[in-house]
Amino acid sequence: MSVIQPQRPLQQFFRSGPMPCPYLPGRVERKLFTRLIGPYASEVNSTLSRAGFRRSHDIVYRPVCPNCQACTPVRVPVNQFTPSRSQRRVVALNQDVTMAERPAYATSEQFRLFSQYQNSRHGESDMARMAMGDFVAMVDEGRADTGLLEARDADGRLVGCMLTDQLADGYSAVYSFYDAAQDRRSLGTHMILGLIERARQVGLPYVYLGYYIADSRKMAYKARFHPLEALGPTGWRRLTETMPAPAPP
Repeated sequence: MSVIQPQRPLQQFFRSGPMPCPYLPGRVERKLFTRLIGPYASEVNSTLSRAGFRRSHDIVYRPVCPNCQACTPVRVPVNQFTPSRSQRRVVALNQDVTMAERPAYATSEQFRLFSQYQNSRHGESDMARMAMGDFVAMVDEGRADTGLLEARDADGRLVGCMLTDQLADGYSAVYSFYDAAQDRRSLGTHMILGLIERARQVGLPYVYLGYYIADSRKMAYKARFHPLEALGPTGWRRLTETMPAPAPP
């Protein structure tokens, strides 16, 4: 007697209304998005990440902006990645920092670091006004094989944190924050390097870094992780290495 398998529900997609672009002044942003809910959330997240989507809370989205294609989905091919000389210096500067993965549950310690980071780097943004409840929602909503990568110094003090999703073919760096007062450490770069190494150790081929925007200093730093693959009309291809090197974040 054959067993009838439950039918997977259709994924519904929506398009947002026009909003000011948060990265390029004077431009308009629109997004194609869907919600991550139910038992297929991790599978949907993996599939859409390969298609250039990005997760925020329980929403997975991709820009569909009128007259603009500046946002380019990028990922690091782990087995081809070799840290640059400046990235090796970052690793050396952070020899006292240990990174450990923990379950995705928000803590007051993380929230204090998050608030300090937002006030220092993004004081005018909506995220700088987030309360503890908002932070908990950011970590808790839309779980899809989600974890937290914590960075601590030799005294055990939390100096960095990265929200990550494990996909079928890699890790997605969803959001990171760190002690902005320690600029010399380049903790943001150090955590990405740590995630690449973690992917290498567990045999996952890619680390997804979200969107690269050449004309946005907030997003252009991703081009420093060579080689970098970008999603274009013909699929994932090597991002051109002829572009000017971006300034450090």
